[in-house]
Amino acid sequence: MATRIYIFDTTLRDGEQSPGASLNVLEKVEIARQLERLGVDVIEAGFPISSPGDFQAVQEVCKAVRDATVCGLTRAVIKDVDVAAEALKGAVRPRIHTGLGVSDNHLQYKLKMTREQALERGVAAVRHARRYVEDVEYFLEDSGRADPDYLCRVVEEVIKAGATVINIPDTTGFMTPEEYGRLIATVVNRVPNIDRAIVSVHCHNDLGMAVANSLAGVMNGARQVECTINGIGERAGNTSLEEVVMAMKVRNDFFQTETRIVTQEIYKTSRLVSNLTGILVQPNKAVVGANAFAHSSGIHQDGVLKERTTYEIIDPREVGIPESKILLTARSGRHALQHRLSELGFHLNENQLDKVYERFLKVADQKKMVYDEDLEAIVADETSAVHITYELLQVQVSCGDHSIPTATVQLRGPAGEIVTDSDHGTGPVDAIYRAINRIVQQPNDLIEFSIQAVTEGIDALAEVTIRIRQGNDIYTGRASHSDICVASAKAYMHALNRLLDRVTPASQQKTLEHV
Repeated sequence: MATRIYIFDTTLRDGEQSPGASLNVLEKVEIARQLERLGVDVIEAGFPISSPGDFQAVQEVCKAVRDATVCGLTRAVIKDVDVAAEALKGAVRPRIHTGLGVSDNHLQYKLKMTREQALERGVAAVRHARRYVEDVEYFLEDSGRADPDYLCRVVEEVIKAGATVINIPDTTGFMTPEEYGRLIATVVNRVPNIDRAIVSVHCHNDLGMAVANSLAGVMNGARQVECTINGIGERAGNTSLEEVVMAMKVRNDFFQTETRIVTQEIYKTSRLVSNLTGILVQPNKAVVGANAFAHSSGIHQDGVLKERTTYEIIDPREVGIPESKILLTARSGRHALQHRLSELGFHLNENQLDKVYERFLKVADQKKMVYDEDLEAIVADETSAVHITYELLQVQVSCGDHSIPTATVQLRGPAGEIVTDSDHGTGPVDAIYRAINRIVQQPNDLIEFSIQAVTEGIDALAEVTIRIRQGNDIYTGRASHSDICVASAKAYMHALNRLLDRVTPASQQKTLEHV
C-alpha cells in the first residue's frame, strides 16, 4: 500500500527570499490559488511579523484558499506567534510554524543561548501557539549539524507541548543523502512519542542534493516534504517541488508513495512563478525546463518518433506540457489563438484576450511562426498585476559607431498627461533609461540586466529581465518584444511601476484591469 506524503509549499515564504524575487500581494494571491489547483497540502504564505506587506499577504491568501492548509512562519517568540495567529484568522485550516536553532553553532553564535534555554523557549512557543490553532509545526533549525541526542530530546518535548508536525531541516545544505536519511531514521526510531506528529523534511540545495536528501528522508520515515516551485529560495535554493513529486510518481515502484498533486498543473505553475518573480527557469532544468522534452539529436528523434519511452521517462502531458505544438501565424484568427491559449492553460476574459490578440498580431507580422513560448511571454506581459502609474507610449533610438546614442520616450503619467523627453547615454538602453528617469524622477540603481531569445531564429522575441534597487528594496521588471530596445524600455517601466506601487499613494495610481 502506498504511503501518503504531504507536500508543503514554501514558494511564497522561503522562495520569495531569493534575491530580487519580490512579489506584491496580488501576485502572491495569484500564486496561492494556482498552488491550490496544483494540489499542495500546505501553503506557507509568509512571515507575518516581518513586515506589514507579509502580514497582509498572509491575510489575503487565507481569504483566497479554501482547501489547502495556510501556514504562517514565526520565530519562537510570543509576539511573533500572536501576530501570526492574527494574520491566519481567516484561514479554513490555519497552521503556525514556529521554531529555533538546535545546533551548537546556532545556539552559540546566533541565539546566544544554552541548550536548556533554547528548549524552554521552544516549548513555550508551541504551548502559546496551541492556544490559537490545533495545527502547530516546529522547526529545529540546522538539524543537520546538531547533536542527535539533544535533537531527539527537543523533538520529544515540543511534541509533549502540542506540536503536530516536526520539521528537521538541513538548513545549510550540508548533508549527504545517506547522512540525512540516517538522521530522519534516528528521530523516527528514538523519539518515544513521534507517532503523535508528522516528520517533515526541509532541505537546501547548497551542494545540489536537496531533492536527493528529501527523498532519503521520505525513505526513512518522513511524511511531509517542504519544497518550492522551480526550487527557488535563499542561496542555491530549496527542494524543487516538481522534481521530488515526479521522482516519487515515476519511480513509485521504488518509493511506494503517493501525493495529491495534480501533476498536469506543474508546468503552468512553474511558468507563473517564473513570470511573477522574474527568475528564469534554466533550459536544462529537470521536468519544467525548455529542453526537458526537446530532442535535437537525430538518433534521439528517431527513437522518440518510433516509441516515446525510448528517451522519455515522463510523458510531457503528465506535467502539463503538450506533446505537439500548434504553430500560429499572422493568418491565424482569434478563435485559433484562444484555443491554443486554452490548451496552454490560459483562460482569459474578453478584455485580456483583446490585449493579447492585438499584441499577437503585431508579433505575428514580424515573425513567420509564433510559438508557445512567444504566447506565454505575450500573456505574461499583457496580464501583469502591477499598477500602471506611468505607461510607455513610444520609444525611439538613434545610435551607431559614429553617433551619440540618443533616445526619445513618450509616457502617459498618473493624471493622464502625455510627457515626452530625450537623453543620451553610453548605449541605446542607457539612453532610454536616462530619458525615462528624466520624466519619472525616482532615483534607483540598475543592478541586473539580462536578455534572452524566447525562441530560436533571427526573428525571435527578446525577453528582458532587469532588477533595480532603491534603498534596501529590489524590484524586478520583465518584458518581451521583437525589438530589444523596446523590450528593455518596457522591462524598465515594469520595474519602475513596481517601485512606484510601493511608494505612491493608491489614490494617485492609475489602475488597469488585471487577472
